[in-house]
Amino acid sequence: MMNQSIFVQILLASSAWAIHLAPPALAQDQQASLTVSVDFAVFPLENTCEGADISPEIGIYCCNSSFLAIIMEDPDAPSGTFTHWTVWNIPANTSLIRAAVPRNSTIEQPFSAMQGRNDFGEIGYAGPCPPPGKPHRYLFRVFGLDGILDLRGGSSVADLQEAMRGHVLQEGEAAATFGR
Repeated sequence: MMNQSIFVQILLASSAWAIHLAPPALAQDQQASLTVSVDFAVFPLENTCEGADISPEIGIYCCNSSFLAIIMEDPDAPSGTFTHWTVWNIPANTSLIRAAVPRNSTIEQPFSAMQGRNDFGEIGYAGPCPPPGKPHRYLFRVFGLDGILDLRGGSSVADLQEAMRGHVLQEGEAAATFGR
């Protein structure tokens, strides 16, 4: 029969070993969702293919991460989810993404970041442009990341998603619609 003090020592040692192997828990405030906002429920024409096709302003709040990434997509597209915009390596102190982000793979102003190719095959933002019919939903998915991503500008949404794997600390989204 095992001595009770030896059993307690083995139990404590195995608990410490299990704790050592477990991934570090995030602080409670890091687990909170990001708050993402756009100032419209229906896209203004200036942010669509029927207008100037410029990126809208996006507010990001409650961020406890180092960097941000944004994926804007249309889950209602006839061929499946359609990506309109990917941008990453945004410093997390950027709480307001100003409108009209330049369409370059590397952005230096109004904040520093990288942009990828959308499903139109272009770099940067491409606004809603659904076929005639029922309005589509557009999701602005924002991810708080633990560090900068080693991903070149012009990469695909699949490349971005793969690069983010294991680095997402927070998530949030906002939605708007547009129809023609």
